[in-house]
Amino acid sequence: MKLSLAVSLLVSTTSTVGAFQGPSSAFSTARRLTHRHVLAIDPTTGTVPVTPSVQEEEAKAEFDMTGIAFSGLNGQALKWQNEDFPEARELRAVIPADCFESDTATSLGYLSVSVFGTALCTFIGANLLSVLPPENLLTLPFWALYSAVTGTVAMGLWVLAHECGHGAFSKNKTIQDTVGYVLHSLFLVPYYSWQRSHAVHHQYTNHMELGETHVPEPVASTEEGSVALRNSFMNLFGRTLGMRMWGALQAFVHLIIGWPAYLLIGATGGIDRGMTNHYWPNPLTTPNQPKKELFPGNWKEKVFKSDIGVAAVAAGAIAWALCNGLPQMMALYGGPLIVVNAWLVLYTWLQHTDVDVPHYSQDNHNFVKGALHTIDRPYDKLDPWGFIDFLHHKIGTTHVAHHFDSTIPHYKAQVATDAIKEAFPNMYLYDPTPIPEAVWRISKGCSSVVKRGDRWIWNNQGVEDLL
Repeated sequence: MKLSLAVSLLVSTTSTVGAFQGPSSAFSTARRLTHRHVLAIDPTTGTVPVTPSVQEEEAKAEFDMTGIAFSGLNGQALKWQNEDFPEARELRAVIPADCFESDTATSLGYLSVSVFGTALCTFIGANLLSVLPPENLLTLPFWALYSAVTGTVAMGLWVLAHECGHGAFSKNKTIQDTVGYVLHSLFLVPYYSWQRSHAVHHQYTNHMELGETHVPEPVASTEEGSVALRNSFMNLFGRTLGMRMWGALQAFVHLIIGWPAYLLIGATGGIDRGMTNHYWPNPLTTPNQPKKELFPGNWKEKVFKSDIGVAAVAAGAIAWALCNGLPQMMALYGGPLIVVNAWLVLYTWLQHTDVDVPHYSQDNHNFVKGALHTIDRPYDKLDPWGFIDFLHHKIGTTHVAHHFDSTIPHYKAQVATDAIKEAFPNMYLYDPTPIPEAVWRISKGCSSVVKRGDRWIWNNQGVEDLL
């Protein structure tokens, strides 16, 4: 007997999915499996219409990986769909409440470690000036080594100054801003200016138009922009040597020139803010989005306040060079400062960039996507004892947590990281690639991005084997 009325069947979709579908699918499937679907029997045929399976839906949604080289992430971030991303409130909710509480005494204790280490290095260097005068070119290797060691130790001071800018150092704002202002000024960085621009970076991480650091160059094809220049290197010097030369050039430009260029002209910042300068509050060129200028309203006055500290330190360095000679000033201050700047760029570059990590345009970007496209890396393995990671207060090994909420003090970031890994196991990015190898891959493979679907990707078609 034919059915005269449609019969509704409540079909549970909580059956086991037998095979792992990739980093995104386990997460998105878990979300889909919490819903139940009502299927209607066709009253004329008595059959249930065929609907796509979860696997079929995901197969249709797979991202085109053509021409994309893989890092140690194996394309994980490219497999995520829009529905996979949690709500912003969910990010903070998974972190234990205690992680958001800073302790002034603890922060000052870590500050004392970095101050003592930097002062000790400086003391040793000052006492060696008469033995190894920096004016003598034969002593250059020693002073280069000295700069590398002292700059590496002093990077810990930079990390704590950065923490002050985020409000993660102390509940006492006077202590926090005083420490941050003094430390940043010593590194010739305007405290309030960078506090503002860095907050913008957190809000617009991996945003093509409004991102604040390491925003890639958009091109329509691989025949344009810097990727075309990379191709010319390979045509001129040979495929392998040309790629190596390109990588070496990119590493030098980023690590040595990159930080001063960012402070002075906003190098690698988003195009829609126009050209910016951290020592001058107004845009140097007309921004595409005037309402999104880098230093609006009261921030303009704060930029000038920041300049006072930088000017004082710069004047001191100039006076030092005039009185005791440029070689001595560079040996004890300029050289280590270059190394600190290189570390800073290394961290910011690797935390959000790799050959298989995409960027998003304004119509498809949000804070959550930016936070979840942050990458933790094995800086604890840079030396056998994890000493550098300790000196740098684990800024690179726990940076995902920092982008979930930047008020988390560094000494509580590991607990927060563990909570994030447990709550979002398929959306936590950790690349085990050794740091030198990762820098080399990114230097060679991250030149220009092309639009593919709703994302901007690094198209390295034909050179994947060189990365």
